[in-house]
Amino acid sequence: MANVELILPKMGESVAEATITSWLKAEGDSIEAEESVVEIATDKVDSEVPSPADGVISKILVAEGEVAQVGQVIAIISTDGADADAVMEAPKTDATPIPVATAVDSAQPVAQETSENPPTQDFSSSERFYSPLVKNIAQKEGIPVSELDQINGTGQGGRVTKNDILSHISTRGSKQNENANSPQPVKEKSTTSPASKSVTATADKDFGGEVEIIEMDRMRKLIAGHMINSKTTSPHVTSFVEADVTNLVNWRNKNKKAYEQREGEKLTFTPIFIEAIVKAIKDYPMINIVVDGDNIVRKKFINIGMATALPSGNLIVPVIKNADSLNLVGLSKSVNGLANKARTNKLSPDDIAGGTYTISNVGSFGNIMGTPIINQPQVAIMAVGAITKKPAVLETEHGDVIAIRHKMFLSHSYDHRVVDGALGGMFVRRVADYLEQFDISREV
Repeated sequence: MANVELILPKMGESVAEATITSWLKAEGDSIEAEESVVEIATDKVDSEVPSPADGVISKILVAEGEVAQVGQVIAIISTDGADADAVMEAPKTDATPIPVATAVDSAQPVAQETSENPPTQDFSSSERFYSPLVKNIAQKEGIPVSELDQINGTGQGGRVTKNDILSHISTRGSKQNENANSPQPVKEKSTTSPASKSVTATADKDFGGEVEIIEMDRMRKLIAGHMINSKTTSPHVTSFVEADVTNLVNWRNKNKKAYEQREGEKLTFTPIFIEAIVKAIKDYPMINIVVDGDNIVRKKFINIGMATALPSGNLIVPVIKNADSLNLVGLSKSVNGLANKARTNKLSPDDIAGGTYTISNVGSFGNIMGTPIINQPQVAIMAVGAITKKPAVLETEHGDVIAIRHKMFLSHSYDHRVVDGALGGMFVRRVADYLEQFDISREV
């Protein structure tokens, strides 16, 4: 009997796991090679996983709604049509559950096993996600959901990992002994069970008037976790520069109609901004880095992510690969192509992977500036504001004059662990210089 493992594929360097959103095939169903088997979702993009071979789905190892790690076996495919019962079930996580004796410090007492199974806990009352392994350990150790919710997670989006709960268990016994030896205040009995505390608190909360409670969708929860993780990982500093982009605006106004007729698509400001950022990265390559423990990894390729708003209001960051090898026409086509794929929900995992620096065009919403949050594991991000007409003082050979100019703000947020104010400030100033010095006579 030949069995083929269906493995969760790698989906970019910063993506370590994915949620199984929907199985397109059930156990016992026939499947052809390259036919989609399951829909998955990360904090960046939704995708489908194809079958590696012809056969029959003999065992599904990760249920819908659960999270799988990259490289984990999520299903078994029998290539000779074997019955599902004949297939050995593989573990649902990349690490088998640890016995209680090894899950805690050897100095802590271990409860004796009983012939009765402990009562099954209801995790539905918690707003946090817990992997099957974490739930299993919590179940064996008798950790209630209310206590589990208090553990600070170090995983993606603040998720509680195996190491987090084992660390909590190792200190839990000593804390319980300290509490047992100290006098405890008498508490009034509550009719609310621990499992329903968070739900009751939300339902009973007084918001001061008529409200509508809207539950976050899956993507919004993932984005929220990603943003919190970035702020707790990187000490953010933001530098601002105002740039005079009159030449750039006049050049685009002169060429945009001919470009659209020739290329069949619009010439926007975004590829021009990206071109200036790429040039500045070449001048200051220590912006194009990631932090790996105590090491700084400088990347010699330049992949520019562009924050894109979806019709749902959520945010996604498709990536222009090797942006330094593209001319302005190539950048324009990449920008427009990725933006269209984002709006129609057709981005692939490869489209949002591998970014080394990110740009966010807050000017498209009429904002003059912003303080963007770094897209981890990168160390910097730039927000470009709206272009507005302003009176400005110009120096001429005949003296200073006041003229109407097109101006915009650039906001550069950077990770102060590895990017100092001098580098962060000089970088955004260099981007502004390239925009201000735009050659109005260049061809497109």
